[in-house]
Amino acid sequence: MGIDYARYDRIRAVQWRDDHLRLLDQRRLPFEEAWLDCADADAVAQAIRDLAVRGAPAIGIAAAWGVVLAARRGADLAAALATLRAARPTAVNLMWALDRMKARIAAGADAAALAAEAQAIQDEDLAANRRMGALGAALIAPGSGVLTHCNTGSLATAGFGTALGVIRAGVAAGRIAQVYAGETRPWQQGARLTMWELVRDGIPARLIADAAAAHLMKTGAVQWVIVGADRIAANGDTANKIGTYQLAIAARHHGVKFMVVAPSSTVDMATPHGGAIEIELRDPAELLATAGRRTVVEGAEAWNPVFDVTPAGLIDALVTERGVIERPDAASMRARFG
Repeated sequence: MGIDYARYDRIRAVQWRDDHLRLLDQRRLPFEEAWLDCADADAVAQAIRDLAVRGAPAIGIAAAWGVVLAARRGADLAAALATLRAARPTAVNLMWALDRMKARIAAGADAAALAAEAQAIQDEDLAANRRMGALGAALIAPGSGVLTHCNTGSLATAGFGTALGVIRAGVAAGRIAQVYAGETRPWQQGARLTMWELVRDGIPARLIADAAAAHLMKTGAVQWVIVGADRIAANGDTANKIGTYQLAIAARHHGVKFMVVAPSSTVDMATPHGGAIEIELRDPAELLATAGRRTVVEGAEAWNPVFDVTPAGLIDALVTERGVIERPDAASMRARFG
């Protein structure tokens, strides 16, 4: 499948600048394209914690460059690794990338060798995304409507995207006629980020309220729900942005197919099932305001988990750069990932 990458793969949110890491500040989009310059590992960790950089693959890539910054400055590498690892708990790509860097450190790598490893992590992610785009798009019948959740595009990865990469490839191939994006409360990643990417690429896209998804499916406008992942357990259970689980339930009820798209670095065979995945709880204040302006009465309390787990039994296709697993379970996961 030939894809015009000059049109569909133009955004690079994580950029190495030889002596610092440049991050497109995703808190400021879509109205302002502002960049953060991180000069040390602490600044990278802070950017990850604050969601200036987000998306499981992008977090791992940024953290790898954080290790390079620590090495170049002669900082305590063990402390830098620990600080970066603690920045966010759910996305396994963060730990996977840091483990790769740690292995290189243990083998005696200097700053230049660590930079080469970080660049390899970034390059491999882009190649994986383009491969997954082709694999996932091939599953979709021409003229389909698809629904996606959160942001899984170039902003969340080295480029092109995971679920959004499949959507880009599907649009390019004429398989996807209409894209719907859920707004993704409370950080509005679908509204602020995914719609920004889709509009930039000239892809036919409509925003829906998160609560409109089941009603949309009932109309017959959607044939696939396509989402990313932050951690995939050994039995195929998948942690992703809060709201994904209810989309999977609604999709099954309405006969809509459900696709998870993520690089193999998101697979965690050491986590047996979804119940063993740590779900990040963030500040309840994030739910009590919109764009920094309080919308809820003073004295109100909130509960703010930012991920949920979709059981493998609700997933029709798991797409990684290693291929497609239809209806994943423990046996098919073990056969593919060991």
